[in-house]
Amino acid sequence: MQLAVVQRILGLLLALFSTAMLPPVIVSLFYRDGAGAEFLIAFGLILGIGLLCWLPVRNYRQELRLRDGFVVVVMFWVVLSLSGALPLFLTAEPRLSFTDAVFESVSGLTTTGATVITGLDNLPKSVLFYRQELQWLGGMGIVVLAVAILPMLGIGGMQLYRAEIPGPMKTTKLTPRIAETAKALWLIYLGLTIACATAYWIAGMTLFDAVGHSFSTIAIGGFSTHDASMGYFNSPLIEMIAVFFMLLAGVNFSLHFLAWRHRTVGHYWQDEEFRTYLSVLAGVAALTSSYLWITHSFDNPLLALQHGIFHAVSIGTTTGFTSSDYYSWPGFLPILLLMTSYIGGCAASTAGGMKVIRILLLYKQGVREIKRLIHPSAIMPIKIGSKSLPDRIVEGVGGFMAVYVACFIVMYLLLLATGLDMITSFSAVTACLNNLGPGLGQVGAHYEVINAASKWVLCFAMLLGRLEIFTLLVILSPTFWRR
Repeated sequence: MQLAVVQRILGLLLALFSTAMLPPVIVSLFYRDGAGAEFLIAFGLILGIGLLCWLPVRNYRQELRLRDGFVVVVMFWVVLSLSGALPLFLTAEPRLSFTDAVFESVSGLTTTGATVITGLDNLPKSVLFYRQELQWLGGMGIVVLAVAILPMLGIGGMQLYRAEIPGPMKTTKLTPRIAETAKALWLIYLGLTIACATAYWIAGMTLFDAVGHSFSTIAIGGFSTHDASMGYFNSPLIEMIAVFFMLLAGVNFSLHFLAWRHRTVGHYWQDEEFRTYLSVLAGVAALTSSYLWITHSFDNPLLALQHGIFHAVSIGTTTGFTSSDYYSWPGFLPILLLMTSYIGGCAASTAGGMKVIRILLLYKQGVREIKRLIHPSAIMPIKIGSKSLPDRIVEGVGGFMAVYVACFIVMYLLLLATGLDMITSFSAVTACLNNLGPGLGQVGAHYEVINAASKWVLCFAMLLGRLEIFTLLVILSPTFWRR
């Protein structure tokens, strides 16, 4: 382990992250909300800590090893979450405890969207903007952004890239150089954000709300500047714009890159994961809309269709926007939507969940095992499209599923032990592990009312989900630290 290398990178990344405090200062000055001083204090403290880490080892230059990459990614997300909580803890409005400030910061950066803050409509604009900004920075991973910059500072990035990019097949690069890959992904990310903000603005949002909601839409985050979330606008057009961009943000960004480079969209439908992704969401949307109409939750079939499509896409992609209280809907619908979040979006997207590609591989593996009972001697490779996958990838997906379930059970029991009821505990762990946000029971609207111990467990769940289990658990393994 090269501790000096890790320290140098963390110092640089903290110094870079401190600049995230400056846009809220500008917003505060523009709206004169009186909260700018707290962000300036946070900027100074985070920058100072970053420089204190970096200066003693600034001349130590070595290539990152794979083990170093895992430590940097995990340590940075933990340090970043604590640093991001600083302005939220310092502000007079909202008045948050240390636990609540960290919870809100972790939720924002991991693009979970679970909030402990109520009365959003009356908060300073700078605080509202900062929450949205946290999600936008976390959307593609702050580390991937840093990978585009660190090579210019003489630090290699492939180890970070492999540790951070979600999905079971991480070795495919869009361009020969990792820095070019990261830049390409962020250009696409920025382009989608601008397009989304423009569409929201044209549809009737204020410029502030349009920018803020575009941040959380493309990041698949779900934070809103209003307590009623998308329901505040009461606009079918805005909801359908959100559906369109949530669908785009949940797609593998390499497909967007190919569409941009080759000026064609034909390869989208050729991708099996993309077809499965759309099929699952379309099926859930149809079922949700039909059930809402049949149970007379909405007497107007068009209204049932609107809310059914919106919530199926929002919950299914793990965004977490709501236009009504979905957790009070009748029958199995709230559980159905929560279970859809376990699938989530495509690999290498900003969505949470286990990812469509893993669910697809698990299904194919199950079908293969059934066929093997009938034809024990047959050789049956598992294919995605026309490509046969190595057994190691299939085994890895099975292992991921097992660890995912084990982590869920442990955290579910921990929440029950803190005194939460079964529905609240189940939905809270599901929503945080899948980086979804809104749950059921006491956490249907917000997480303010649950106890502090539960919030720390859920912070760990959000980090586990964001780093896809293994990246975080691997550094807790004794084997990792053996020479």
